[in-house]
Amino acid sequence: MMFVFMVYICSAITIRITIFITHRELELLANSLFHDAQPKQEVTPEMLSLLAQLRQKCAIGFVGGSDLVKQQEQLGTASVNVTSLFDFCFSENGLTAFKEGKPLASTSFIEWIGEDKYKELVRFVLHYIADLDLPIKRGTFVEFRNGMVNISPIGRNASNAERHDYEKYDQEHGIRAKFVEQLREKFGHLGLTFSIGGQISFDVFPTGWDKTYCLQHLEAEAQKPGGIAYTTIHFFGDKTFKGGNDYEIYEDPRTIGHSVTGPNDTIAELKALFDL
Repeated sequence: MMFVFMVYICSAITIRITIFITHRELELLANSLFHDAQPKQEVTPEMLSLLAQLRQKCAIGFVGGSDLVKQQEQLGTASVNVTSLFDFCFSENGLTAFKEGKPLASTSFIEWIGEDKYKELVRFVLHYIADLDLPIKRGTFVEFRNGMVNISPIGRNASNAERHDYEKYDQEHGIRAKFVEQLREKFGHLGLTFSIGGQISFDVFPTGWDKTYCLQHLEAEAQKPGGIAYTTIHFFGDKTFKGGNDYEIYEDPRTIGHSVTGPNDTIAELKALFDL
């Protein structure tokens, strides 16, 4: 049975939530497709229409670092819950997960690291950001999630225009890369991974709790009565470089990785794969 992941799925903007698709044509065939979405941007009607077409052939789902609330903003609508649009919903890399709208087993970052070590991490991060001289700063520099911590030097309250400007500044000056290097030196012994993703932030989570975490939910499906085994997995992503938040799942031996450059690239691949 085959499984396909992808990152870019929106035609007009860069969406970074991962989507998988499972074929229903044959009982013994399963194809899945994943995609990953950036904050504060919504999927276009064109892409929702394309996903609806795919759902006639496949089961679909998504995985990303954001929590379900943000994914609802990106992929759902005001009147429709995102969990009803997809068969699988993997928030925070699958640490919070839903199948057909019903919650699957979840895992807590704070229970794993402990309150004292977490406070030490946050103190260091806030002091570091306070000393950064950036063109602008906004708010929400540390966002605590169930399965990870998201850190943004500029602040997650930045507007879309400010995010684009910061991304260019970050590429030129390596702000996040230098920040991550300092965190690795200070907290690497705790078994944490620091993963740059999106435009303005990076994630901190226990090693192994990257996007590959969601694969265990799919593997568990094969163990259920009448479950589906996903044996061929294709992954499409843009942050597939070492240190990017697509790298681990892109390189995972359970997946066939495809590095894409944008929405149009992914849509072309999608149409070719599924003969749309």
